[in-house]
Amino acid sequence: MNSISVRALLVRGMLAGLIAGVFALAVAYLLGESRVDAAIALEEAHSHEHGGEELVSRTLQSTAGLATGVLVFGVAIGGIAALVFCYALGRIGRFGPRATAALIAGAALLTVYVVPFLKYPANPPAVGNPDTIGRRTGLFFLMVALSVLLAVAAVILARRLAPRLGNWNATVAGSAAYVVVIGLAYAFLPSFNEVGKDFPATLLWEFRLATLAVQATLWVVFGLVFGHLTERLLVPGANAVRAGSGTTGRAAAAAG
Repeated sequence: MNSISVRALLVRGMLAGLIAGVFALAVAYLLGESRVDAAIALEEAHSHEHGGEELVSRTLQSTAGLATGVLVFGVAIGGIAALVFCYALGRIGRFGPRATAALIAGAALLTVYVVPFLKYPANPPAVGNPDTIGRRTGLFFLMVALSVLLAVAAVILARRLAPRLGNWNATVAGSAAYVVVIGLAYAFLPSFNEVGKDFPATLLWEFRLATLAVQATLWVVFGLVFGHLTERLLVPGANAVRAGSGTTGRAAAAAG
């Protein structure tokens, strides 16, 4: 993997992240914004405080603000994932570029979002104590860091056990170790239950599902697009084979 290939993969990763961000933005707008509006309406209905004029309008937040945040995030994670791909290709098994990209995207969705989400799920407006928001945010990012580091450690453990146990058993052992340590983190890190009794459970559930759908869309689309782009870059023979097969098929059809 030379510097030219790394640069080309980085560009493709950021492009794939941008495309994935567009799809995630559509999901966030269609599924998430209506739940946010409903939660804000509940918050305002139960609030006895009347503040001044808002600094940023809700319309701007739900359009330009949302688009900027999701697209910038998509480009950023695309670049990071591309660098991880450069290191992982050929080191985590006999997987081609497309399969490696899919594995990285799936692992990122699991470790960066799903595992921390299960401990500290996203909350809509009107849910959560403002006095604990700093602590909750810090613990969420701590959970993200633990999940990623433990996933890397699990991969290293599985690779070291593979010569003695075989690939399958080593993978199971590494995964089990990850689950056990994550379970300990779940048990010992503090939890927060700050959902008010009058907040609709259905709205909370739908909001959390929407946030999960946004992340799932982002990583699934990224894995598919980046896998396609990397295969075209790193396996040029595959494109020639497909082109040749298509020409042969058309010639046979014409002859028939």
